[in-house]
Amino acid sequence: MKIDGMAVISLVACMATSAKAFVHSSSRPHSMIRIMTNTNTRSIASASPFSSRRFLSEGTSEEEEEGATSSAQIDPDVLENVKDPFLQTMRDRGFLFQCTNLKDLDEYMSSSDGKPTSAYLGFDATADSLHVGSLLQIMILRHLQNAGHRPVVLIGGGTSKVGDPTGKDESRKLLDDDLIKKNTDGISKVFEKFLNFGDGPSEAIMVNNDDWLSGIKYLDFLREYGTQFTINRMMSFESVKQRMSREAPFSFLEFNYMILQAYDFLELNRRYGVKLQLGGSDQWGNMVSGTELARKCDREQVFALTAPLITTSDGRKMGKTEGGAVWLNADKLSEYDYWQFWRNTADEDVIRFLKLFTELPLDEIEKFETLKGAEINKAKIVLADEATTLLHGSECLVAIKETVKSMFKGKGTSTESLPRIYVSSESISEGVKFLDLFTELNLANSKKEVRRLIQGGGAKLNDEKITDENAVLTVADFGKENEVTLRAGKKKAGVVEVQ
Repeated sequence: MKIDGMAVISLVACMATSAKAFVHSSSRPHSMIRIMTNTNTRSIASASPFSSRRFLSEGTSEEEEEGATSSAQIDPDVLENVKDPFLQTMRDRGFLFQCTNLKDLDEYMSSSDGKPTSAYLGFDATADSLHVGSLLQIMILRHLQNAGHRPVVLIGGGTSKVGDPTGKDESRKLLDDDLIKKNTDGISKVFEKFLNFGDGPSEAIMVNNDDWLSGIKYLDFLREYGTQFTINRMMSFESVKQRMSREAPFSFLEFNYMILQAYDFLELNRRYGVKLQLGGSDQWGNMVSGTELARKCDREQVFALTAPLITTSDGRKMGKTEGGAVWLNADKLSEYDYWQFWRNTADEDVIRFLKLFTELPLDEIEKFETLKGAEINKAKIVLADEATTLLHGSECLVAIKETVKSMFKGKGTSTESLPRIYVSSESISEGVKFLDLFTELNLANSKKEVRRLIQGGGAKLNDEKITDENAVLTVADFGKENEVTLRAGKKKAGVVEVQ
């Protein structure tokens, strides 16, 4: 009997019980990007995705090898004296948090043969756009390529069918194949803005782990790799402990995510020679599992390097605001709103964000450290300009600056860079509720929020306050123009245009 591994995993999702109960009971242009397939640098046996291998070196216990690989301690002397330009950038700009054997990694990456190191970062297709929370990882890949190494962008088409439980209070909603495909197409577009894709030694490639995960034979996988993971060790990782402490059940489906991520690293090493996995510190346990699996299965030394999880000075998670997620795709968040997000950075975060989210030289950033009071706004504008240019190009800055003058300084009339929706003349003749227009323009997350905005005097039609929660936009409000501007507070606005 043949058993399709991913089909079994999907079935398990319906049958899964709480892992907590288990423990208690047992004690550049988009057209240039193509997703690479069927490339196999170190081929797996064609008859099966698995082959017979010896896992531990003779004379070495599993505990000793695990301890040697998984240590996150970085020798300060090694850190200070790294030779590879990429690792120097990670250190100097504040990206480097944990690393398995930094000394060996530095020796490998800076070796005299000049061969680029292939390193990967994974992105699950859980939404149709990435948000600012993923930007730190994208910047790491950009620095990697700028240092002469090869970025490998891994799209989690397979792992998206399981859902990463890290940092989540409850299980992710299961996604079907059509939605994963839609999301994959959506998130893939952003990488062209930051990376050069192609066939050159340091040009980026994009791959999808669905290529190997969907073909897994479940029993073969358990026999070949299940013995390399112990429940005791998996339970020791902080990400698992945090998930277990929450009230929602931790399903067997989610518990498998760590194994699949570890197997991704093994496959990427075999197929594309990937030696380094990059990620956030919340992924440390999963990443260490990947380095250990490669050593046990192939006696291959691979490495893991994490960046710290970024929060704002007031403790908020990066990429989340009161207005919702700060999306990277322009069809979900306008260039103007993206610029405003960075412009509104807290004083305490500006220098740190200039190091992480721009490519300004460090000596230039140091000059901003002396700015105090209102002068710090100069640094915020530089941050907004540089970050927006990286994602959307410098051309949009002209329209953004004109809009800023129009909104805040009473000069100019440009609304070109503001988010915009279109309404028909027929619907306007009948009247369209402001509650609907504000939410459609993403000036508020809900009608309830719009009502609060109106009650507080923060909702405006052009420069006039909207006082009636049930008011509608009508033909008379347009006068001789074919558009009006709706404002939510002092810094958010959008345009309604009649077609």
